[in-house]
Amino acid sequence: MRVAFVGAGPITAGAANILIRRRVDVVIIEKDKGRIDALTEILDCGFIHGDGSKPAMLREAGPQHTDVLCCLTDNDQSNILASLVGRSLGFRRIITQIEDTEFEHVCLELGLTDLIIPHRQAAQALADLAFGTLPEDFANFFKNGARLFSFAVREEDAGTVEDLPLPKHCMAICIYRYDKMLLPTKASQLELGDEVVLLAHEDSMRELRERWAVAPAAADSGETAAS
Repeated sequence: MRVAFVGAGPITAGAANILIRRRVDVVIIEKDKGRIDALTEILDCGFIHGDGSKPAMLREAGPQHTDVLCCLTDNDQSNILASLVGRSLGFRRIITQIEDTEFEHVCLELGLTDLIIPHRQAAQALADLAFGTLPEDFANFFKNGARLFSFAVREEDAGTVEDLPLPKHCMAICIYRYDKMLLPTKASQLELGDEVVLLAHEDSMRELRERWAVAPAAADSGETAAS
């Protein structure tokens, strides 16, 4: 397995350290030479000095040989841009970090569905701990290949929940609309911009990403080419 990181901050350093111990091939793209020099002392991985949102730098990371691209700089716009460029270059899976939650829905509409929002996730973990619920308890519900996937409703998704072209072993469990949570039925009507959360088996994730984890224009091009 091979993972590429854009940005060499604390989250990247921590994740890279864990992955390296698991014998994952890691490469980090960072424009600050000082950060690279500091990390070379503690991480046994590859480094690329440059702007990770530039196509040339991402190509150097090897899109065709990389399983995951993690865009984790301290700038939301740079992470979104790097994610979009990375997707256009053919990275198989892209994880995008944002700090400003106003960008969350924009990312979903762009097909960037694997999001990290550190402060919100940390706040949720602290709240769970305060109520005596360990974050690990939540993970125990997802066994035997169960996964969550979310996407923003586009024009072509208009209709009812039952009309969604979902793969087998997959169902809608939640709809977020204007900061409200709705529990859907088969007859629930979807509105443009709704965020739909699916419970799916891991075998369905590739099909889900191919449909919703791409920009609308790219999806349309793929359908045209297939026909």
